[in-house]
Amino acid sequence: RDFKRMEVEDVDVDGEICVGLPRKRQVVVLEHSLHVVTPGDVITTDTGFMRGHGTYVEGETIKASVAGVVERVNKLICVRPVRTRYTGEIGDVVVGRIIEVGQRRWKVDTFSRLDSVLMLSSINLPGGILRRRSAEDELMMRSYFKEGDLISVRVLALYC
Repeated sequence: RDFKRMEVEDVDVDGEICVGLPRKRQVVVLEHSLHVVTPGDVITTDTGFMRGHGTYVEGETIKASVAGVVERVNKLICVRPVRTRYTGEIGDVVVGRIIEVGQRRWKVDTFSRLDSVLMLSSINLPGGILRRRSAEDELMMRSYFKEGDLISVRVLALYC
């Protein structure tokens, strides 16, 4: 957020200047305008800034690599994309579609940047039986979930 400092004289509630000795004070005005950029737009030529996500350095300038809104935190400049894919966090409940049945795992499309994996050891077997997964369970995987099934799952771990 950018702040502009300006000097003003004392003004009363009606907007009239107060009578007496003029005193000056500083007022901080917050600009609420968004700085929207497209790929290749110059964000700044000031070399005192560090580049963050969604930016790159070309010569002495920091440019946008994605379309979005410029965000500045202290000396770090980032561009938050207008549209992005889902990035999972541990504990999120997501809906996905089974796209592949593999060995002891299902590949799940969760509409994120990467496909997700549901391990056979992570599911509750029919009937709520708690036991070690066997080769028989591995052969029965398609009876639990097959390609095209929609599932709702909780994210337990993230691997990049």
